Amino acid sequence: MKRLLVITGWFVSTSMALIAATYTFSLVYLKNVSLVPAFAKLISQEKEPSSLYAYADIHGNVKGINTSVETADARPIIIEEFLKNFNSPLKPYDHFGQFLTNLADEYNMDYRLLPSIAMQESNLCKTIPDNSYNCLGLGVHSQGTWRFKSYEDNFRAAAKILREKYLDQGLITPEEIQDKYTPQSNGSWEFSVNHFMEVLEYADF
Repeated sequence: MKRLLVITGWFVSTSMALIAATYTFSLVYLKNVSLVPAFAKLISQEKEPSSLYAYADIHGNVKGINTSVETADARPIIIEEFLKNFNSPLKPYDHFGQFLTNLADEYNMDYRLLPSIAMQESNLCKTIPDNSYNCLGLGVHSQGTWRFKSYEDNFRAAAKILREKYLDQGLITPEEIQDKYTPQSNGSWEFSVNHFMEVLEYADF
């Protein structure tokens, strides 16, 4: 009987030690993931309890990576890191990360869509017509160029147009949007937009 108790005690203590070691390794690994700096930043900035999600689909439905970490919405920080990584003039980065996330929610669209189009059209606002704040190629043609008072006004106008003239009309994929947004494209537009949406999806900067 005594021997049985000793064996049982050894088994229980060994199991507990293994569980503790696995938990510690998981925490260290999560805090040192190099491919997703946005997630690492969130882990160190815990706020209101919620599930971590990395991305949303084209309709704005949230999906992604669920973890046991209690943290805030990852999307603004993913956009912030995206802008920072490509040295965009959209500063401060945290402001535009939150602004573009709020705008996507307001117009019920994928939060990756506007940043990805801006990347394709203007290298995230680095190459635009003078004094236009036009990062998304709206009304840029030989007859004139649409100009805006700020980057925020440009993105707000683009979100409204995309919602009313594209998404609400059933044009929901980059391929479908391309045919109307830039009909002269040989497919490179939708390829690039899809690529940068994937970059944002996995926060692979």
